[in-house]
Amino acid sequence: MRVLVAEDHQRLADAVAEGLRREGMAVDVALDGNVALRQVAVNAYDVVVLDRDLPGVHGDQICRRLVDDHSPARVLMLTAAAGVAARVEGLELGADDYLPKPFEFVELVARVRALGRRVAPPLPPRYTRGDLVLDPARRVAFRGDRSLNLRPKEFAVLEHLLSVNGRVVSAEELLAHVWDEAANPFTSTVKTTVARLRAQLGEPPLIETVRDGGYRI
Repeated sequence: MRVLVAEDHQRLADAVAEGLRREGMAVDVALDGNVALRQVAVNAYDVVVLDRDLPGVHGDQICRRLVDDHSPARVLMLTAAAGVAARVEGLELGADDYLPKPFEFVELVARVRALGRRVAPPLPPRYTRGDLVLDPARRVAFRGDRSLNLRPKEFAVLEHLLSVNGRVVSAEELLAHVWDEAANPFTSTVKTTVARLRAQLGEPPLIETVRDGGYRI
């Protein structure tokens, strides 16, 4: 899941982003409305965590823009105003959910995950290829009777490769789906992660490198 956190209080934005990353999500941060608008224009987000009172461009305008552009991104609106009227107003603007500040982080994670499920097709109970089994809901993977101790990015790469049913996946596609905008497209990040994943999967090899194409299982 790729998430944009649009929040002008940097400490809060960084804390939310870091927490969501620990939950296995790719997260970008925008500290004002102008940056948020640029990011939603160029990146495909599953969920936008949107502070309503952003400087530069107000959160209401960003929400309207997402609705007018028929963006598939779901909007979780944050605000310090906890009254019913404010919540109703935010939802009528097109927000999918509303969370007043201060909030418990576990609730924010639950709401983000719930919104993400509306964007993505339902997860299969599990993916299987030969003796490889990956369970997206439980976040576990096995090869034969051996549990795979995968890092979050390794798990996400494996999940994406399995989800496309044998199609070749480019390094650029993996960067877009698994990493956030901080990832440098000119580094060996994808290659290194795939190499670690191959080592975890063991023999016989499962991930094929397609010349000038990418990877596939």
